[in-house]
Amino acid sequence: MNKSAGITLAQKAFLEQETVRRRKVKILRVMFLVLLLALWELSARMGWINDFIFSSPARVVSCFWEMAGDGSIFVHTGITVLETLASFGLVVVIGLIFALILWASKSVSEVLEPYLVMLNSLPKSALAPILIVWLGNNVKTIVVAAVSVAVFGCIMTLHNGFAQTDPDKIRLIYSLGGQKKDVLRKVLLPGTVPLLISNMKVNVGLCLVGVIIGEFLAANQGLGYLIIYGSQVFKMDLVVMSIVILCVVSAVLYQGITFLEKRIQKI
Repeated sequence: MNKSAGITLAQKAFLEQETVRRRKVKILRVMFLVLLLALWELSARMGWINDFIFSSPARVVSCFWEMAGDGSIFVHTGITVLETLASFGLVVVIGLIFALILWASKSVSEVLEPYLVMLNSLPKSALAPILIVWLGNNVKTIVVAAVSVAVFGCIMTLHNGFAQTDPDKIRLIYSLGGQKKDVLRKVLLPGTVPLLISNMKVNVGLCLVGVIIGEFLAANQGLGYLIIYGSQVFKMDLVVMSIVILCVVSAVLYQGITFLEKRIQKI
């Protein structure tokens, strides 16, 4: 009884220490951000850096409120987010389907593997001009460019995860009279959910990168367009503001996948 109580007290003390540690980490994160912003603003005001080139937090906020007044910044941000979510959904679906095809047929996997490696290594920005010629200067080009950035790596990662599935479990399914579809339904997909979620965390960022690359070349709206336009007319406040919003968007998307992961773990 005393031992049980001792363990309970020890666990309680550990949880309290862990809670305090996490709180300290959050506070330090906020303090670090505030310090960076304060140094940036101070450097601009004191003339240590050229605020025309490097902007400043105050100028970025002013630019944001100016564009928020007419709602244009929300339109540009919404377009980028929608394009990212569309490309992300396509990457997940296409990656999962092709990974399953490669898993189902070893011959197909051996034939296509070197091409997947080559396409995954290819700088996707090189494809953007070709996509504009093929598809035109529109949203379709941006989404396809974003998909091309992430889909090949997604296929390879998922296929490698499928290939590492516990062979004993697969043999057990077959020994009980099961077929390949039973292996897929009972072993493969349930066992690779953590890998799929982890892959989604990477892909959502890659899709955002791909969307920005596409908007650099084939858009008249979106955060990527604002960055290019701002750099061309030397509106660095606009450029920095767009980059800050991109950081916030990427963090929110990542946290969204993390939330989904926690919900799945509770099931």
